[in-house]
Amino acid sequence: MRRLFAVFALVAGFLLTPVGADATVANVAPSATASASYTSPWESVAAINDGIDPDRSGDTRNRRWGTWPHAGEQWALLTWPSAQTISSVQVYFFDDGGGVRLPASWRLQRWDGDAYVDIPATYAIAADTYNTVTFPAVTTTRLRVVLRSGEASVGLLEIRALADSAGRQSGWSPPAALAAPLDEVWRHVESTGDPYGFRNYGWDQIISNGGSVNYCVRWDSTAPVSAELRDRIHAALARSFKKWMDVMAGHNGWPYAEVPVKVVGWAVRDRALLQWSDDSVDVYVGDMREDAPQCAEPCARLYNQSGAYPDCPGGASHHYDMSLWLTEGMQGGMGGDWGQRVGSEYLVGNLGSDDIHILLHEIGHSFGLNDFYDWTPSGQCCFLMKAGSATSITEFDAWMLRDVWRHLKSRYGY
Repeated sequence: MRRLFAVFALVAGFLLTPVGADATVANVAPSATASASYTSPWESVAAINDGIDPDRSGDTRNRRWGTWPHAGEQWALLTWPSAQTISSVQVYFFDDGGGVRLPASWRLQRWDGDAYVDIPATYAIAADTYNTVTFPAVTTTRLRVVLRSGEASVGLLEIRALADSAGRQSGWSPPAALAAPLDEVWRHVESTGDPYGFRNYGWDQIISNGGSVNYCVRWDSTAPVSAELRDRIHAALARSFKKWMDVMAGHNGWPYAEVPVKVVGWAVRDRALLQWSDDSVDVYVGDMREDAPQCAEPCARLYNQSGAYPDCPGGASHHYDMSLWLTEGMQGGMGGDWGQRVGSEYLVGNLGSDDIHILLHEIGHSFGLNDFYDWTPSGQCCFLMKAGSATSITEFDAWMLRDVWRHLKSRYGY
């Protein structure tokens, strides 16, 4: 089995949905910052726009927003850095059958610059499904979901805010100054591998899943992991992956404006290191490969590229496309179609960082981007994929990613 492999030396969204002959809409909720009137200490308001579709209102595998024991009127707020024009919202209610139940009523409000204003519409209330509200388009930087409790407290699993995506960038139009170096890079990619024949890039994984990606964490460390740390690692991975996907949103036929990242499993040497008992992720113990804990191979896309997972416990929904391999004492990183490997101390120490640059670099390899250890494209100096010269995704990195898509997209029918 061929595997992409690269080493980083340590140095100094939104599914687009057709709505008419000439229009598309995009879910812009994941690009907002979430806040709430109150959140139970064991819940997370970040759940409402993390892009994870619930299986049911009583979903216990994924994080959720709940307000127990508070009752009365509660709200969840999405705030964007720039105005969004929204014409439809979909809300999935949290109902655990106990302290959090469906609301007695709910409504949407927009911020008009001075106050929150109700959005007139028909508001359905149903469990185990998205409740869709449509209305004449409004332009706002804040959207608030206001819920009034009935027999118990209230909560939400997910909000989708659908905005008109007309006018998004399409086609291939890099800045003129980047055309020559981008051509150099692609010719180098062709000369060092077979990008057209290789079929396990991040592109393949996302499109095979219909717009999402699953991970399993290989915890190659003796340090304990609390449930809070587990969730923070997931959030950091999702945030880093999103930075690359934001580069693609609305560009040149890329069909997804947001790509949810789900961690479906953890692999460890000793189960006692994982200090949680819930079933939010599968746990693999003592299955070793490369002298490190390994997630179940029958669930790995690397070994099941047909898309069928007949021997994966739990079935295809429990499969993982890539591994996040966290190694105690490791300096630098590695990356490829199989996933990313970085130091566990490095990642944990940078969970609050906006740009976890080694992880970002290694995710770039998963989409077919090369290293630049022995050469530099003409006219370029400093960019993320040239290790040690930048700590965030630059314009040149972004156009290199888009160029890989340009050359490969026809095989996916785009």
